[in-house]
Amino acid sequence: MPLLPAKYTPPFYFKSGHLSTIYHGLFRRVHGLEQQRERVELWDGDFIDLDWSYSESPTGKVVILLHGLEGNGQRPYITGSAKAFNEAGYDACAVNFRGCSGETNRLFRSYHSGATEDLHAVVQHILEHKKYSELYLKGFSLGGNMAMKYLGEGRSLPPQVKGAVGVSVPCDLHDSLTRLLSTENYLYARRFRKHLVQKLKEKQKNFPDKLPDGLLNKIRTLKDFDDLYTSKAHGFKDALDYYDQCSALQFLPQIQIPSLIINARDDSFLGKSCYPFEIADLNSCLYLETPIYGGHVGFYGEQNITYSEKRAINFFEDLS
Repeated sequence: MPLLPAKYTPPFYFKSGHLSTIYHGLFRRVHGLEQQRERVELWDGDFIDLDWSYSESPTGKVVILLHGLEGNGQRPYITGSAKAFNEAGYDACAVNFRGCSGETNRLFRSYHSGATEDLHAVVQHILEHKKYSELYLKGFSLGGNMAMKYLGEGRSLPPQVKGAVGVSVPCDLHDSLTRLLSTENYLYARRFRKHLVQKLKEKQKNFPDKLPDGLLNKIRTLKDFDDLYTSKAHGFKDALDYYDQCSALQFLPQIQIPSLIINARDDSFLGKSCYPFEIADLNSCLYLETPIYGGHVGFYGEQNITYSEKRAINFFEDLS
């Protein structure tokens, strides 16, 4: 599919990728959204919490929202998307990945970029218990990687799945990690590591033998976290094996559902391999838009509606 022209032009002060990233991550507020929580019991004895919000005029459409690393269903990029979709006639289901809903999950494992089995369970749950004729996916960062991997893995998808949008997608996880570990991104990486280690300290109460203090003290970087916990808890040999198996990049050529990736060129979290120009050019179902500006999950817009929120709705509406 020919690459899509990027029409996003923010105010001059949001032409800084870092300012756009920081503003939307720390300072944006979304008001007027009511969410209802539903707990879904999973096949392995664990659970996932879903935060639902509804359109005033049901249209039979639902969008599943997938957050990024250490996000949740109340992050502004999720609530902003949910509110915009509700106003456009879509119900919104914001997924809180395992351990991200304010309560430690039951198992030693938690969530990761490639845990599409959990996304599949949510899709099946929604279609079995709700009456929707159209289902869409929108994922941010880690959640965007998960959405694209899910669509390209070759599983038989329900006919109700109509399209997907990924925002700030780290299609190559190792490439993205390398960028995060750069000096430019030191403060972001330190913040992520702090939250991840704190989660492990909570999990340590239930799994003291698997998470001794000595192991937690060895986690100095995000790669250490993936080497010492993510890979071991989820069946990978090490961090590099995890990145290799779970990067969406290798699954993009197989996507057969209309899917849009919006990756800003000034996103400091993304390396060169996270902009899959050649793959998008060859796959008629994969659309790639690379605005000059936007930062990581930023894309400032007027009236507190981001460009990526408007763009996702327009993309899905064009598929109807």
